[in-house]
Amino acid sequence: MAQQFMKPRYGKAADGSSTAARSRASKWSRPGVLIGLVLLTFYSIAPLWWLVVSVTKSRVELYNSSGLWFGSQNHIVENFRQLFTYEDGIFFRWMGNSILYAGVGAIVCTVISIAAGYSLSKFEFPGKKIEMALVMVSFLVPTALLTLPLYLLFAGMHLTNTVWAVLIPSFVNAFDVYLAKEYIDGTVPDELLEAARVDGAGELRIFGQIVVPMLSTPAATIFILTFVLQWNNFYLPITMLRGSDKWTLALGLYSFMQTKQSSLFDPTTIALAGSVVSIIPLAVVMILMQRFWRSGVALGAVKG
Repeated sequence: MAQQFMKPRYGKAADGSSTAARSRASKWSRPGVLIGLVLLTFYSIAPLWWLVVSVTKSRVELYNSSGLWFGSQNHIVENFRQLFTYEDGIFFRWMGNSILYAGVGAIVCTVISIAAGYSLSKFEFPGKKIEMALVMVSFLVPTALLTLPLYLLFAGMHLTNTVWAVLIPSFVNAFDVYLAKEYIDGTVPDELLEAARVDGAGELRIFGQIVVPMLSTPAATIFILTFVLQWNNFYLPITMLRGSDKWTLALGLYSFMQTKQSSLFDPTTIALAGSVVSIIPLAVVMILMQRFWRSGVALGAVKG
């Protein structure tokens, strides 16, 4: 009787102490999370802030003033003037080249990745498991290791120093194929495809009119990943391209740092100005792709 009487009492005491412990933990956990988020925010924004501040300075102020605050004079107009007039405005040519390489490469890669992911997800064919294994292994290989084989291949085809030497390698990305395949596995039901086949729809019509509209979220994700990857691509263009008229923006900005300072321009400050301008297309792409993410999340919520 004593044991039966005491057992609930100790149980309540234990419950009370655990509740108090959880209360104390929650009391300290929220400020800790907020502090962590503030530190991560500062870590993310600080480089961008430094870039914006630095583009307003001259070379002397850049090295003799605080890196996180403006100098005594504003040189932003002069820095951008030097950038846009350098070699008769070749910066705009580099910008156009980067948009071409990143935009066309991202569009083609998105289409190929969605189609390949759909075939791996919904069709059975000999060697499917082997192909899937090769896809998973291949996206673990660093891209830099493929640059020399690609150069030898394109040199044999006489495609070096052409836009195709940069565009063609961007058309296929194993990770994007895997990403599309995994998304299709969980989003596109087999019953929907079978119903379309019963109604007489062909495979191309099913893919174009039924499957593709359901894949706005992975398509936007693949497009952004590929666009950013190709926009920042450096090692492949510097290996493949010789003429400065075909350079990417990243390669052009790098060339500024290899140029000696003269009385007409300062390579350091115009490289910083070019870096600021290079952020704009990435921000525009991110903003334009947001609506596809929202529509994909809303579709998933309705299905859930």
